[in-house]
Amino acid sequence: MSDYYNAFEISPVPAPGPDAVPPEPFRGIYGMPAFVTIPTGDLAASVDFWVRGLGFFELFSIPGRLVHLRRWAFQDVLLVPAASVPEQTPAMSVSFACVLSEVDSLVEACRAVRPDSVDGPRDTPWNTRDVAVTTPENARVVLTAAKPFDPDSQEARNLEAIGITPPGVGRGDNEEHG
Repeated sequence: MSDYYNAFEISPVPAPGPDAVPPEPFRGIYGMPAFVTIPTGDLAASVDFWVRGLGFFELFSIPGRLVHLRRWAFQDVLLVPAASVPEQTPAMSVSFACVLSEVDSLVEACRAVRPDSVDGPRDTPWNTRDVAVTTPENARVVLTAAKPFDPDSQEARNLEAIGITPPGVGRGDNEEHG
């Protein structure tokens, strides 16, 4: 038995490719392995932005106390009322996976709700296309979409330089990463 497995078997994130389709919204209840709690001075405005701009849906709410939002399985956000929010966006960010076909529509939707909320999209040296969004609560949210892997690309060379090679190449100890 191997200690390593294909992580796509347990992840809701589809394998990158031009035809990658986002998973259906998951409305079930599970023990959340990770989530973000974001304080907001205006719960209704925050919910509106996260739903209409970022593509989340309201899983449930406790009126005046909490709104539980979700995008895909394991992409959970809890919005909670606060007396105030930071005036400056913190350096820290939270990232949520998306697929390439969603990037442009997410950018348009966020700009439609808050015109100056979006920075990007930008292609990264690690083979993703990222969009940074500043929410009404001054949270920095990064929507990140894996690009199809091109073994002849600069991104492939960047990954290989740190020891990550595509499955089946057989160089180094990458089996533990695949």
